[in-house]
Amino acid sequence: MSLVNKLQTIKRRHEELGGLMAQPGLSGDKMVKYSKEYSDLTPVVDTIKAYEKALQEKEELAEMMADPEMKAMAEDDLYRLNGEIPELENQIKLALIPKDSADEKNAILEIRAGTGGDEAALFAADLFGMYKGYASQQGWRLEVVEASESDIGGYKEIIAEVKGASVFSKLKFESGVHRVQRVPKTETQGRVHTSAATVAVLPEAEDVDIVIEDKDLRIDTFRSQGSGGQHVNTTDSAVRVTHIPTGIAIAIQENKSQHKNKERALSLLKTKLYDIQRQELDQARAADRKSQVGSGDRSERIRTYNYPQSRVSDHRINLTSHNLDGIITGYGLDEIIEALIADDQASKLADLDV
Repeated sequence: MSLVNKLQTIKRRHEELGGLMAQPGLSGDKMVKYSKEYSDLTPVVDTIKAYEKALQEKEELAEMMADPEMKAMAEDDLYRLNGEIPELENQIKLALIPKDSADEKNAILEIRAGTGGDEAALFAADLFGMYKGYASQQGWRLEVVEASESDIGGYKEIIAEVKGASVFSKLKFESGVHRVQRVPKTETQGRVHTSAATVAVLPEAEDVDIVIEDKDLRIDTFRSQGSGGQHVNTTDSAVRVTHIPTGIAIAIQENKSQHKNKERALSLLKTKLYDIQRQELDQARAADRKSQVGSGDRSERIRTYNYPQSRVSDHRINLTSHNLDGIITGYGLDEIIEALIADDQASKLADLDV
């Protein structure tokens, strides 16, 4: 379909939604659905109208160019429009890119120490600090769901829930293997070691996304065990929920309340099952072409943090930054995330049939 035809289709749909919302006796659910779509389309339609107005103005200016007295004035306006029109066209094309239905969702962030022993656990803690700082900068709320600390203060594993506006759309490119090159605190010879940690970012499932039948669940309770005796309860408040068809098991012991731990475990299980569902769909869609960035192959080495050279390299888009200190605090991470988003948009724009 040509760009012109697509733009007319969007305008017609926007107008149609306005009529649908004005219907008497419209149910609440339909009103919410129509209002959301109308709201999403409104800025696109506004840009389309600005684009069409600019094209019309350009045609009028072309006629003015034939008049010697008006030519100088027309040239200035034409120069301005020749800069505005491609930008408006690009904004429209970006709006036409199919949206990831999970982009607006909250996310579950999982960080696990990989190769490198104690140093990998310390690096996992650094990565958690990076995302905590980034979440703070974005105005998001980050809450730890489950954590397993190492003996020297790092994390063998930490799982957190990140809530806010468009969380998954920004964090989804962080999934994969993160590698660090630095002199460990435990190294007496000053040698640089390489360690790794894996990051997984999953869109948080809602009840409408995944329905789990009771017969597919096995729920066990056990006594919580905390590091150094912390958070140890006298009751069996820890909960393990196992999804029998897939074998996925989620154990939560952070809360003293068995009910809250069960609720958390079920929520995380739904997120895991939703992620499996999404991955299957993504693989089907990407049968012909694998996106350069994608949502992150979790076995793929995506980024290296080199401390001796204060360098961060993202291997998927060949980006190198020497702002390691800023990035590892999270407040400079936007530099990389925005570049990944731009690269993903560019690849999708190339595939756009307009």
